[in-house]
Amino acid sequence: MAELEARGITVRDVASAEFIAAYAAHLKNSDKFELPKWTDVVKTGTHKELAPYDPDWYYIRAAAIARKIYLQPGLGVGALQRKFGGSRNRGTRTFTFQKAASGIIRNIVKQLEEIKVVEISEKGGRTISRVGQQDLDRIAGQVAGGAGDDKSDSDSDEE
Repeated sequence: MAELEARGITVRDVASAEFIAAYAAHLKNSDKFELPKWTDVVKTGTHKELAPYDPDWYYIRAAAIARKIYLQPGLGVGALQRKFGGSRNRGTRTFTFQKAASGIIRNIVKQLEEIKVVEISEKGGRTISRVGQQDLDRIAGQVAGGAGDDKSDSDSDEE
């Protein structure tokens, strides 16, 4: 455990679901990241039938996009559309792949740029800024620290 603390915890060291949930909560609590008016009626892609049920889906998608850009610098809106796309049900015909809605992804990326988490790359696409990397790594450290505390508590309860 001392090894992990010495080198620092990054986003790569934390489970994706736990990190995305923690970063989404951070975005929701921050005043800088605002929710657009249309989030309750919009679908996330043409392959979906309904809008998301979770009222916080926009923050979760923003956290997932920030994590994807952190792990793979240089991703643009088109690449993120492919990452978040899915299968389209065409009735009796075979399913085909459909990209996610680009307007949602573009809006989230622009908001992440405004709060200085993401910046435009010289080679194209987006990369995580220095401030954004520190922010994401800090939250990853909190998630990893919280997971370690939970395991020690459960061990003490068993004895």
